[in-house]
Amino acid sequence: MGAQLTERPVLRRLPAVLVQERPRPDRVREHPRAWWLAVATVCFGAFMGQLDASVVTLTYGSLRSGFGASLAAVEWVSLAYLLTLVALLIPVGRFADARGRKLLYLHGFGVFTIASAACGLAPTLWTLIAFRVVQAAGAAMMQANSVALVVTSAPPGRTRGALGVQAAAQALGLALGPTVGGALVSTLGWRWVFGINVPIGIIALVAGHYLLPRTRERNEARELDRAGAVLLTIATTAGLLGVSAASGLPVPAWGVAALFAAAVAAGRAFAVRQRRAPSPLLDLGLLRVRAVSAGLAGALGAYLVLFGPLVLVPIALTARGSSELLAGIVLTALPAGFGAGAVGGEPLLRKMNDRGRGVLGAGTAAVSLVALLFLPLSPGWLAAQAAVLGLGLGVFTPANNALVMKAIPARWSGTGGGLVNMARSLGTALGVALVTLALHLGPDGGRFDGTRWAIAVLLAASAVTVAAAWAATGGRARATGEPG
Repeated sequence: MGAQLTERPVLRRLPAVLVQERPRPDRVREHPRAWWLAVATVCFGAFMGQLDASVVTLTYGSLRSGFGASLAAVEWVSLAYLLTLVALLIPVGRFADARGRKLLYLHGFGVFTIASAACGLAPTLWTLIAFRVVQAAGAAMMQANSVALVVTSAPPGRTRGALGVQAAAQALGLALGPTVGGALVSTLGWRWVFGINVPIGIIALVAGHYLLPRTRERNEARELDRAGAVLLTIATTAGLLGVSAASGLPVPAWGVAALFAAAVAAGRAFAVRQRRAPSPLLDLGLLRVRAVSAGLAGALGAYLVLFGPLVLVPIALTARGSSELLAGIVLTALPAGFGAGAVGGEPLLRKMNDRGRGVLGAGTAAVSLVALLFLPLSPGWLAAQAAVLGLGLGVFTPANNALVMKAIPARWSGTGGGLVNMARSLGTALGVALVTLALHLGPDGGRFDGTRWAIAVLLAASAVTVAAAWAATGGRARATGEPG
């Protein structure tokens, strides 16, 4: 009938290390800080993922000259990665719930590391793009399980703090990306932008083998929902291509409309399939819980607001005569504030619940954008408000993720982590696309030129995030097959 996940002969023929989770050594498992060691290990992936996301765009110029390619062709180095990542997050999370989250996480690191080395050695642009697809498959295995591993490793009452540390690791990768990438491209060449992942990946693989816990609660699947996976891939790919086309990808207007229509049709078919499939990729009952649906909307809005300024700030400053170096320094204030909020929010707001922290953080981000809408766009004001914006999002994100994951049964935590990371990835893509579109609105140099329109777009997204944080309440999802 389907692809059996628990009894397939091909799995039995593979070495045990490839199909079975290995336990931690006794002295690690019994250590009072064992859960922190597990969280620190997951931070390798969080750091590496955001470093890669913020560094690859710096290679575009070198790739164009090295391969004699157009900008549109080079953009597929990032676009192919994003399309593959978003399409695989939920299927991989569902598979990990059945086979083991540690197992899939370590496999993901292995695939990501090997593919990174292959990217660095790619002889042609299209070979590089193909290796980026493989790299994204590894990243999906890591990201779909990262939040689940943090949540299931942390003891009760420590989940929010652990998610804050993970968010800080992401912020560090985002902050270092432009600096590290610029240094590597200008000295050693673009290939080392991918090569730097290899030593980090090897360290993370060894650490994960010894420090990550085995999966305690699994959600065994009778069969792999291949039809659901195909429909989800069509929906996410068509939607992201439509967003990219609308923001500058060379596609005619009718093509953009066709992409969005295909995304809607495939999304609807996916929802119908999930209600009928014996082992769905996604139990739609999870989305009917307010904490989950509002939390996912909040995650999308927050990352839209976080990544939009990565496009906006350099353009706004260089158009007003500032150097690219100064723009990069100003932009560093955003992830620095995010990291400070993610780590500092736990001790400073210990008595405030997740919902309260979410509203406070999202509200702080919105206030900073209101200020930016009317203040001069000078380096000083931009740096100050970017720091406040990052601080607010850093307070919001761990609290929001904790609300979502607390509402999802432990045996669905891989799927839940996939949902959170899908919302984050979609928000990232929308942030870049919508800001790019807004920058083309209004006359340059006018009181309300393209940069102000872009800030207004970010402000609207932050208002959605505030509303989502306000709507999010506690509650526990009852997934299919769970006792009432």
